Amino acid sequence: MPRLKIAFVASPVPLAQSALNTLVAAYGEVAQDKADVIVALGGDGFMLQTLHATQNLKAPVYGMNRGTVGFLMNEFQAEDLPKRLAGAMEEVINPLAMTALTVDGQMHDALAINEVSLLRAGPQAAKLRITVDGKERMQELVCDGALVATPAGSTAYNYSAHGPILPIGSDVLALTAMSAFRPRRWRGALLPKRAVVRFDVIDPGKRPVMADADGKSVRDVVSVEIRSEPEVAHRILFDPGHGLEERLIREQFA
Repeated sequence: MPRLKIAFVASPVPLAQSALNTLVAAYGEVAQDKADVIVALGGDGFMLQTLHATQNLKAPVYGMNRGTVGFLMNEFQAEDLPKRLAGAMEEVINPLAMTALTVDGQMHDALAINEVSLLRAGPQAAKLRITVDGKERMQELVCDGALVATPAGSTAYNYSAHGPILPIGSDVLALTAMSAFRPRRWRGALLPKRAVVRFDVIDPGKRPVMADADGKSVRDVVSVEIRSEPEVAHRILFDPGHGLEERLIREQFA
């Protein structure tokens, strides 16, 4: 059986850099475009960076936690890495595509694996109009913000905002409000994965809003359109019994 070709990437924190040195010394490494597998060492934020940076490469990404939460990561262990990689299970995730228009007429595009969020950027609550597939669904949402989350990202910011946890493969998106003031008790909606969601900012001069896609922020938006991007497929590897589906279920009973 040919030896697995591995590329390693690590966050700049000392714990991840130490793990990088240990693994490279034990297994060697190749360039990312020559690798069978890319091993990412860090936390969830670094894993998202790695997935974005390698989305045009054929190799899947296997993460090992050298950060904090590590929801997208496997447990760190230096021994038997090739065996773990050979037995890992693959999950495929499609990101969200964000197109944001700002007050100066500029268009900004970005992809988000977890969520696209809109947040108030001033002292007053944001006022948002929500349209789904070209049909107005909410004339005015007064809130601190709102987001659209994928199943993979549903346990992150979405869950903190009291949004639902979505099973992997459910082909739905979560639209969740943050601190909704009007309608006061509105918590959001579940939408088909194919849905196109548009937020229009009401009175952006008085009530400025910023949009964020996995850490890429755009200030002073007047409208944001969000849709799933099926042309981009992120391949993530997990140890057997610890895949995203199991983690999402386990999180609901924590």
